[in-house]
Amino acid sequence: MKNVFTLVFAFLTLSVFAQKAAKPEPYAKTITAGDLKKRLYVIASADMQGRETATEGQRKAAAYIESEFKSLGLQPGNKDSYQMFYNVYQDSLADAKLEVNGQPYQIEKDFNASLNNIAATLRFSEIVFVGANAADSLKNLNLSGKAVMIIGGTAQGLGRGGGLQGVGAIYSALVNKGVAAIISIGSNYPTTTLTGRKGSQTISIFKRNIVPQLFTVSENVARAIVGNDYDNMKSNTSLIKNYTTEILLDVKKIELAEPTSNVIGILPGTDLKDEYLVISAHYDHLGMRDGTIYYGADDDGSGTVGVIQIAQAFAKAKAEGKGPRRSIVFLTVSGEEKGLWGSAYYTSHPIFPLEKTTVNLNIDMIGRTDASRKVGDSLNYVYVVGDDKLSSDLRNISEAANKKYLKLELDYKFNDPKDPQRIYYRSDHYNFAKNGVPIIFYYDGMLGADYHRPTDTPDKINYNLLAKRAQLVFYTAWEMANRNEMLKRDLPLQSAF
Repeated sequence: MKNVFTLVFAFLTLSVFAQKAAKPEPYAKTITAGDLKKRLYVIASADMQGRETATEGQRKAAAYIESEFKSLGLQPGNKDSYQMFYNVYQDSLADAKLEVNGQPYQIEKDFNASLNNIAATLRFSEIVFVGANAADSLKNLNLSGKAVMIIGGTAQGLGRGGGLQGVGAIYSALVNKGVAAIISIGSNYPTTTLTGRKGSQTISIFKRNIVPQLFTVSENVARAIVGNDYDNMKSNTSLIKNYTTEILLDVKKIELAEPTSNVIGILPGTDLKDEYLVISAHYDHLGMRDGTIYYGADDDGSGTVGVIQIAQAFAKAKAEGKGPRRSIVFLTVSGEEKGLWGSAYYTSHPIFPLEKTTVNLNIDMIGRTDASRKVGDSLNYVYVVGDDKLSSDLRNISEAANKKYLKLELDYKFNDPKDPQRIYYRSDHYNFAKNGVPIIFYYDGMLGADYHRPTDTPDKINYNLLAKRAQLVFYTAWEMANRNEMLKRDLPLQSAF
């Protein structure tokens, strides 16, 4: 038994040595401008309809990425599935009713209800009018559970947090007072265009707090509530007054749930297969607006095809017996444009332990150039973000790989804690970082005329530069996947606030 053990140990040692000695250049060279272009013209095609989360276009993109992962021989990343599904919820206003002293009024013509309202029927026997300059007078009033009427704003606008001029302070004060309903008097009735009936999307059906029911009414409705006192009330912006009125506020809503998914493939490692390296990008974009497609070629079609090409390079290495020691997780997420949803869902429900995840290398926009960058070579750079945070190993490995193989200009502009654009907090890597996983974010800085516009199309991509940047991620990942130790976690997390 001792001799057998010695032979096995010697074989493993030689295997590890062979992996360390393997040269990554032949595999990096498989990441070509031509292949990236071919794939990007698929992922950013009209057929994908802009890949908005929880739409048919996004599901088509997910199916395409899954087929690519399968063809490369990656294993399913979620047990027996390549997709990690989660629900997107959206409230839709089905109906709303308003009656004053038994007189019904029509939605759109006479009133509107906020999409942030909950389904509820409220009846009040009195209304408290609060003028736009009466905030200071509210301090000693008990308004809990009451209906309050104010002048100005819209139901939808108030529901976004009361930042409207003239009524913002009043709104905030009323919310703190625990009022049950806020009725804002608008001047745009009857409305000439129908307002939207669908609320904001969310991945959680549980609300952190419930705001008051919000309504906007016409001046005709306001007169019905307060009678002949309306003109005096309208001009007296410091007035607070009770009016005896029977009013019914009735909202009916339906809750829609649409599935979306992250697409995950895994390349198992060898002797360190229970440790993981995550290479990520978001494949969603903004979808369609009024029939116009937002293609999202750079944002983040470029990162998505980069992940696929990097996966192809590692898969080829593994097929030739030179695969990585650690397992590599290729993670393409949805919902980034909605608020980093897909990566938030993954890091809240990690398939592979975060404490065993050595690093997240995240790619979000690497196919264009930054027109505002006035230093260096605009055709030979990439912004590297987050390599000075969480782990002192990150920059050394990144710079060594770049110096040895590519010699791109590594620009650290967005590592500045005073960065006004707060780039470090704006892509999927941050959900890994806030959970303690070291990250590097690769980015081209393209926030110019085509950013989040229909003009972000695949014909505007610099494919040679895209290939070099993807190769940098590959070389960096190669080193991190094959080194003896996981990356140190020896630097403090920087809070988003």
